[in-house]
Amino acid sequence: MMLAMKPVFDVLSDASRRHILALLAVEGELCVCELGAALDDIQPKISRHLAILREAGWVAARREGSWIFYRLATMPTWGKQVVAALGQGGVPAAELSQSQQRLTCFTGRPVQVNKEAK
Repeated sequence: MMLAMKPVFDVLSDASRRHILALLAVEGELCVCELGAALDDIQPKISRHLAILREAGWVAARREGSWIFYRLATMPTWGKQVVAALGQGGVPAAELSQSQQRLTCFTGRPVQVNKEAK
């Protein structure tokens, strides 16, 4: 799916979705449970945000066994610039750092056998 300009503001209007995009830009690929731990939020809410991001073309997913891993989708230059801006102030650095710390401490992380390169 091609990233469309029209829904950009709708997608980015939500702080959790901006946070997910910034975290995926740093971490590469994460499953719902990892994102839930990092954002300290519940799985159904994270899944809804991922569905919106996927439908709008911001994230892509791959299945590995019973796990689904999400990553940033291939996007045009302007989309990459938007995501880069999220990591440079679009998401407060303290929040992103705290999410990364929670992710590091999360003990339920799945082992990825066929992890694709970033």
